[in-house]
Amino acid sequence: MQNYSILETIIIGLIALLVLFWFSPGIKAALERGKQARSDWPAVVIPLALVVLFVFFLIFASRL
Repeated sequence: MQNYSILETIIIGLIALLVLFWFSPGIKAALERGKQARSDWPAVVIPLALVVLFVFFLIFASRL
């Protein structure tokens, strides 16, 4: 692990804050669009359930 000087740490922190403030209007707009969009739970639940089933299949297949 590399040790950073105090000046480098301050510069990295300032860059992180600049990026955060730069993207904040877009993040706020995306959150507003997300509140207005209709929810589509099957689009999330079905692939997640398939992944879980596939993991169980791999676990049981490795025991054979």
